[in-house]
Amino acid sequence: MEKERNNRRDFLKFGFLAAGLTAVGTGLQNVLADENDTCNKVKVLTTDGKVVEVSEANMNKAEACCTNPSTPSESREGIPGKKFIMVIDLSRCGHELKCQDACQRYHHLSGMNVWLKVFKMQDGENTAPYWMPKPCMHCDKPPCVKVCPVSATFKREDGIVLVDNERCIGCRFCMAACPYSTRSFNWEEPQLLHESVGDTYSPETGFPQKIGTVEKCDFCPDMLKQGKLPHCVSACPNGVFYMGDLNEDTVSNGAETVRFSKLMKDKGGYKLNEILGTEPSVYYLPAVKRMFPFEDVVISNENKDKEG
Repeated sequence: MEKERNNRRDFLKFGFLAAGLTAVGTGLQNVLADENDTCNKVKVLTTDGKVVEVSEANMNKAEACCTNPSTPSESREGIPGKKFIMVIDLSRCGHELKCQDACQRYHHLSGMNVWLKVFKMQDGENTAPYWMPKPCMHCDKPPCVKVCPVSATFKREDGIVLVDNERCIGCRFCMAACPYSTRSFNWEEPQLLHESVGDTYSPETGFPQKIGTVEKCDFCPDMLKQGKLPHCVSACPNGVFYMGDLNEDTVSNGAETVRFSKLMKDKGGYKLNEILGTEPSVYYLPAVKRMFPFEDVVISNENKDKEG
């Protein structure tokens, strides 16, 4: 069983990595051409489907090539052959907000704009409450894309929905059209964090932000093209979030890699408000057999907007 788990983990890693190496291009050829390196070797999947060995040192070089932000036009293309999905296991969420903190930090979000909110939910008067993280649903039929008059909001080939703030005119039609209320508006000039001043703008990172524009969860496409998990997934200590590829039928929370279809079947997975017909790419697992008892928290005025 352990061997099978490791194989699945490697399978997902290679799948993500193949997309990342596509972006590297000729840089990877230079890495593979270095035959004098004596560091530890790791196996990776190249763009033509071959498994090769490269040194860990050069692997870091290859990943570094991927960190260059994509231009707005490049950001619209997506990663070929991928259909990214997220699974959120409500039975594991303990409201630690590590996911939210990581999202805020790595996307340089300031003020009250929060891309990942965590709500206290209770389905009925006599039912137990639970915590529900809610990112953008990255719908397959996104109403936000249909109503945008300038194509600032767009859906990529890999299923990710992004916002280009260089095109956004601040009409907020997309915010009105979104049935999940996952978008934020920059009413004030965003605060530039000192370590990020001068960064080149890319819709794949959403930074630098711009006053008078809309922003939202982006599934961290800059991380995915490096073969890495989104920040919320890797930051969660309880393994609440799984990220993966529907085409590969595989998702991972970093600690374990599982078959998506089996996870849905075994744990009764569902989509939020599926009746709306938006076909979300975010799936939920019900809050049953919890890891720990529900504990309520006192929300300060400062954090009320963050909690919804």
